[in-house]
Formats: sequence, C-alpha cells, structure tokens
Amino acid sequence: MRIDSHQHFWIFDPVRDSWIDESMAAIQRDFLPADLKPILDKHQIDGCVAVQADQSDIETRFLLQHAAKNDFIKAIVGWVDLRAGNIEEQLTDYSQFEKLKGFRHVLQGDPDRALMLKPAFMHGIKELERYNFTYDILIFPDQLVYAEELVGAFPNQKFVIDHIAKPYIKKQEIADWEKDVAAIAQYENVWCKVSGMVTEAEWQNWQEADFTPYLDVVFKAFGTKRLMFGSDWPVCNVAGGYDRMISIVENYTSKLSVDEYTDFWGNNAVEFYNI
Repeated sequence: MRIDSHQHFWIFDPVRDSWIDESMAAIQRDFLPADLKPILDKHQIDGCVAVQADQSDIETRFLLQHAAKNDFIKAIVGWVDLRAGNIEEQLTDYSQFEKLKGFRHVLQGDPDRALMLKPAFMHGIKELERYNFTYDILIFPDQLVYAEELVGAFPNQKFVIDHIAKPYIKKQEIADWEKDVAAIAQYENVWCKVSGMVTEAEWQNWQEADFTPYLDVVFKAFGTKRLMFGSDWPVCNVAGGYDRMISIVENYTSKLSVDEYTDFWGNNAVEFYNI
C-alpha cells in the first residue's frame, strides 16, 4: 500500500487562513477530497493521512467528517489543546474515532520557541501516550534542540517530525540543521516525514539537485525504516505542484532496494499511524 502521509483539506477562509497570503494565491481556494483523489490515483497512491491546518476542535471534526465519507483517507492527525485542564476527557471522547490517529500543534509559529517543554504541554503529551495517539512535530530548525528534549522525556511516545524540520534550503544552510537532525534521530521513537521541501526552496526557481544534500542527511540519520513520504498538498502547489514535488522523491528513492522502497512509500506510514 502506497501512502501519502501528509496533506490537508480546507474550505478557504481568508480570516482564519490568514497564513495563506497573497504570495500563496495558488492555494487561496477550497481543497477537498474530490480534488485530491485523482492526483493520488495518477501516482498510484492508495491512501493518505489528512493533517490539521487550523488549531480548533472544529478542524478536527471537519477532517473526521471527510474521513468517514472517503475510504482513501486512512488516518487523521487532528488538533487538541494539549494544555487544557480537561485533556483526558477530550482524548477519551476522541478515542471513539478509529481513523483519528494522532494530533499536532503549530509549534513553528509560536513566539515561545520552547512551548513544547512547558509543564502543561508535556502533560498533554503524556496523556497522548496513555491513549496511544501519535504526535506530529511541526517546527523550524531552531526548535530541534527543544524537540530532542521532548522526545527524550517520552521514550514510549511515537513522534514524527513534519517536513524534515523545514531546513533553510533557499539559503542553502545545512550544517546546524544536519547536526540537530542527527541528534534527534538517535531516539528510536522518532520518525520523519520527507515532505514540505519545495516550499522551503526558491519557489519558482528550484532544481532537483537543491534537495539532494538534505535528503542524504535524513536518509542517513533515520534510515529507511523511520522515514515516510508526504506531499504537503495543496501547500506544495505554491512551489511547483504535486507532480514536480513527487518526482524529486521518486528519483531519489529509485536507488533503494525493493523492501526499502516499499517501506518508505507505505509500510512505515501504515506502521506509525496503525492504519
């Protein structure tokens, strides 16, 4: 089974979705399951993981509604306020939904770069472990040091780093990010999504070779058992689109063995999200 482990759906709201500014005009519209299914079929991808794009309970319910109507949506990564006093009650409620596999918080945009290490947040992570939910880590490279401390505190919690922690590909900066990726990859409970790279490069002028050094780093650090493909659709549309984005990864992974290839393109996502 081939899985796209990271994509989004939304009904565009210019107020709620203010992060989608004029420079991202290509995605200032609705994106729903009917838009994605033909793209997945074209690339022989059997299913996807839909990830939250807004931090609200409404968003999580929105994704669950679409997952209930579309078999190809295999898993949901929703949002919950991990710092809430009633986090246990909320997770008990969410546990009834079979396709809801985990949660994410938009740590990358928070002024408190170490928010993930605050006691209330860490209590929420502890509860995720108790309820067997996964956690997607959405950060920029400067937060990898805090993420390493977080994952080290919860060795039995399954974590996955989104978008290879968004290295500064446009600036061709790699050294500090490479060091911190290697450090966090030593924790066996941490996986990584090969996703979101094109939006960290020069949107209209990137070349496939721009990504090779970064791919080399994550494949060396995590190996082929803890990496998974993700498109970050429709966000990838601002920097070339699905076809161009996936070709980078397909070409790079063509050198893998059959087992390594099938692990990366599906088995790992199935295992991580218990699909």
